[in-house]
Amino acid sequence: MDQSFRNLLILILGITFLILSVVMDAILVDTLVIANTLLVAGLLVTITGIYLLRAELNLFFKKQRGEALAWSLGMVGIVVAVCYLSIKYPFRIDMTEGDLYSLSAETIDMLESIETPVHISFFHDPMMRDTVEFYQLIASKSDQVTVEFHDPMLNPSIARMKGIEFAGTALLESEGRQLQVNTPHESDIANGILKISRGIQQTICFLDGHGEPDPFSLEQHDHIEGDSGHDHGLGTQYVLHERHGMAKLRNSLESMNYVVSKVTLAQGRGLEEDCAVFIVAGPQTPLMQSEVRWIDQYIRDGNNALFMLDPFVTTGLEPVIEQLGVILNDNLVLDEESHFWADISSPAVTKYNLHSITDNLTLTFFPGARSLSPTELPVANTRVRPLINTSRKSYGETDITEPGYEEGVDPKGPLTLMVIVNRNPHYGKNAETAIKELQEGTTDNSTTDTVTEDSTAISSRIAIIGDSDFATNSFFHVMGNGKLLLSTINYLAAQENLIGLEPKSLDIARVNLTNTQMKGTFVLSIILIPALMAIIGIAVWWRRR
Repeated sequence: MDQSFRNLLILILGITFLILSVVMDAILVDTLVIANTLLVAGLLVTITGIYLLRAELNLFFKKQRGEALAWSLGMVGIVVAVCYLSIKYPFRIDMTEGDLYSLSAETIDMLESIETPVHISFFHDPMMRDTVEFYQLIASKSDQVTVEFHDPMLNPSIARMKGIEFAGTALLESEGRQLQVNTPHESDIANGILKISRGIQQTICFLDGHGEPDPFSLEQHDHIEGDSGHDHGLGTQYVLHERHGMAKLRNSLESMNYVVSKVTLAQGRGLEEDCAVFIVAGPQTPLMQSEVRWIDQYIRDGNNALFMLDPFVTTGLEPVIEQLGVILNDNLVLDEESHFWADISSPAVTKYNLHSITDNLTLTFFPGARSLSPTELPVANTRVRPLINTSRKSYGETDITEPGYEEGVDPKGPLTLMVIVNRNPHYGKNAETAIKELQEGTTDNSTTDTVTEDSTAISSRIAIIGDSDFATNSFFHVMGNGKLLLSTINYLAAQENLIGLEPKSLDIARVNLTNTQMKGTFVLSIILIPALMAIIGIAVWWRRR
């Protein structure tokens, strides 16, 4: 082997060591010793290579001394300037499709709004570089957030003192309160910061005992087109709700500083006063009269509730809902224009009425939903706002044994699937009290439905949705269903600034299209574009022949 070539290999080896030291320091955490060792070795080997090649390099620079010197000085100047500017004005460019390494707008707004100092101690291993940089990014967005990093293997005493058992755990501290976050998901970290800075928790109560989906169950099933028993459309039997859990919803609520509990009113225990929101999610059997009275009184006392009631199920809550100015229609909404995949009984919605709940909301769909309509006469001191409506080509099927639109029987679209009701507490007496007072002639008109303008500030919030399947484990994570539900609960609990984000992942991108979009894509890609290319080809051939 030629001596000059061997010397060149030594120089290349030294440069390789230098590059490895930079790469290791950039990718791994707490590898300063190894990186510095490679740096020193690289410098020594590089200097040795340059010394051994001094004759060849001398000859090269003599021939092109001025030009080489100018280029070298110019490149060094550019590198120094870029390094200085990157340190003085740091910036990030996230080129990933899902913005995996960037904070969402909701998180940034939250960080800019907190007023209580929050200190984060993150315990990590050398492979958690991305999470370390994520915490650094969070700290850079708020003066109230500080962060420090420890390796529990190198600093076991600090880990024991703070009660940390394994790497990947962040300890959040604020005004004597402590909270551990064990996941790298943005929503968990952001809501952890928010909850520790506030120091308060609210309880979300789920009605239990009537076949409702269990918020502590992870059960679900995959919905495959054409798979028997997994279709909510016409001609098939409804899947029982106890096969669908709501644990995904519960996990999201707990990450947002809520406490989730189940309430069984049939045991003779009334609703707890600390329920920020009471959720009735798809009961499959009628409620007892005592349960209905408790729920009615709970609403009359100015509390907040979410009703998700499926079609063709009589729950006994119909009079309570009607007193809110809403009628539960006994029909199944079918939408031939806008539905999810090929199931016309899963109406899909992309346009919403203006509200904080629907802000930046993507496509949502409701497998097996009933329509809602307002009462003939408005209820005093109650405001009903439709939020979600189907397309004009939808209708409400009142007889699923004989599907097909029947003029004058089946209501024509657009149909309402979700409404928000705002009302004042103690708006009036319940039905039993009113009838008794009328019989005894002791009605006190001074206390009925008379509310001042100022009292609207403490109005209760109620959401009514004609479907519960969209909130179960099978559909919660699909498209905008989860965000809609979390935004609704935050609104009902007056906690709109809590962040409900789906964890970012590197999943393969999937395009979910409505039936209309699928037809349009088919016509454009299979018919129009090939036909246009064929016409152009024929025209070119005809002109040249």
